Amino acid sequence: MSIPASLVLAAVLAAGGTAAVPAAAAETAACHGPIRPAAIQTVQSCDGMDRILAKAAATVPRAGQVAWQQRPVTAFTHFGMNTFTDREWGSGAEKESTFAPAAVDTDQWMRSLKAAGVTQVMLTAKHHDGFVLYPTRYTNHSVVASPWWVAPGCADGAVAKARADAQNSRAQDPSAYWQVRAAGCANPRGDILRDYVDSARKAGLKVGVYLSPADGAELPAQFFADQVKRVEAKVAAGQPLSIEEQATYEDRANTPAGQGRYGTGSAAKVRTIPSLVPNDDRAAALAAGKLPKFTVTEDDYNTYYLNQIYELFTQYGPIDELWLDGANPWRGNGISENYDFTTWFRMIHALSPDTVTFAGPAGVRWVGNEQGQARETEWSALPTTGDPNTAHNEELFVGGAEGADLGSRQVLADPSVRYLEWAPAEADVSIRPGWFYHPDEQPKTAAQLVDLYRASVGRNASLLLNVPPGPDGRIAPADTAALASFGQAIARTQAQNLAAGARGLSAVTDSSLATSWSPPHGAQTGTMEVVLPKAVTFDQIRLGEDITRGQHVEGATVQAEADGSWRTIATVTTIGANRLVTLPSPITAGHLRVVVTQSRATPYLATFALYRTVPAA
Repeated sequence: MSIPASLVLAAVLAAGGTAAVPAAAAETAACHGPIRPAAIQTVQSCDGMDRILAKAAATVPRAGQVAWQQRPVTAFTHFGMNTFTDREWGSGAEKESTFAPAAVDTDQWMRSLKAAGVTQVMLTAKHHDGFVLYPTRYTNHSVVASPWWVAPGCADGAVAKARADAQNSRAQDPSAYWQVRAAGCANPRGDILRDYVDSARKAGLKVGVYLSPADGAELPAQFFADQVKRVEAKVAAGQPLSIEEQATYEDRANTPAGQGRYGTGSAAKVRTIPSLVPNDDRAAALAAGKLPKFTVTEDDYNTYYLNQIYELFTQYGPIDELWLDGANPWRGNGISENYDFTTWFRMIHALSPDTVTFAGPAGVRWVGNEQGQARETEWSALPTTGDPNTAHNEELFVGGAEGADLGSRQVLADPSVRYLEWAPAEADVSIRPGWFYHPDEQPKTAAQLVDLYRASVGRNASLLLNVPPGPDGRIAPADTAALASFGQAIARTQAQNLAAGARGLSAVTDSSLATSWSPPHGAQTGTMEVVLPKAVTFDQIRLGEDITRGQHVEGATVQAEADGSWRTIATVTTIGANRLVTLPSPITAGHLRVVVTQSRATPYLATFALYRTVPAA
């Protein structure tokens, strides 16, 4: 991965400065000047509703977001310590020896996922328990310390001694196990993230990574001990435990596996990212200017997290999506970490400008539930109450990320709105009841997956479908079968656009964002006539806007002519990148209309398709 060597975060922070101008002139320009397309727009106190609406219409995706929105289905892969403890949530005090798969077949994962039609995959490189699936320099709680790192049957005494020495020095040196990663007998598949990334790219898939900010392994030992006492008291009193408390109770004989850096209130100091460890193999490249470095002022945990972000992007990139939630799960029990999202986001952008960051500025956002269901009216241009560059964006949406309405004119008019940003929805759901594999659970059927596709991709969102491999390192046969049937149903349904050949409408049937239809003279409403060479029978209608120009449509109908009269067969509010309407029963027609009834600016329809459903086998 090629990264400019001159990047220093201090310079990045200052790069947005502008030359001083008289205050009156700046205010006039801000309040009355031209509105230019941008992924993030500032709402001025002098902006009236008309200007706010115009800014919403001019809020457009950046290049990475456009590419992301053309990848409608991403597969999430929850695999890690919880896979082997049969948990959904870990404590961070698990022994690394617990992570001991017999094999990990990432090629099989990709075959199974690609059969479902996914175009991007994303691995939990670190979940809330803090166990890391690649050989990081910054914690001993990783695959290097697990039996998985050593080839089976290794009897090399030098290897055993090196690992014993690492275990003895781990409390003082977070890189102790990393230092002995090449002591011998290394499992060539030991770096699971590397295997995952290589298998994905070999399969032609884009790659995402989930790096949890919450980290149980980094909890201070005294806090964990106090948690154990609290949980033991609840057990003694016969009170039920949460899943987090249950994990703590089961691991009560252990201590957190990291360095105790989370939520300690450690002093913020000037640091260099990457923070080199003894024998760091990047030292020469950094000295020669072949790798970038960043100057930051951070506490111990934020420094740890930034160092891991750096490892991900410089060793495993390009990364197409970085997924990080805002979980601060121990806050209610007296400890929390002040995540420096501002610096995180700026460093991510400096390392990889086209990466979309979950809940990051002009990135992607949580749809608001974990059922894979988007709203019937789903906007991508959303108002926020604060600067998207400075906070986990779920905190900024008017009414919260789970609100029923995030982008209508009514929400745009809310007096708390300070910014507008392009933030398309990502609808997450697991194929099984849990996010990690549990042997007593069964996957959703292919028909259920098709319904989820219609309720997410079909409503201007991306479907983030979690498929957890089991302890044997493979995706289970039942899951694989459901995925294949689901993928076939979607592919066969959409194999033929029955509207192809419509008179004068190749611009909307050619599967290209670069061509579109719009009403004459820049009007905001209008009718697109669809005259087919012959009548066709269909039960699905697909619409899509040219999102490079923004999301404009607020209302539209589709009409069909039958026996000389017109009837409305579908009514929608928003369209966005994809709007899929499934009719109650098939219709046969050769003459249709798409009527845009309301829009924020001139609409640009880039997609019109008619399909006949092929049910899942």
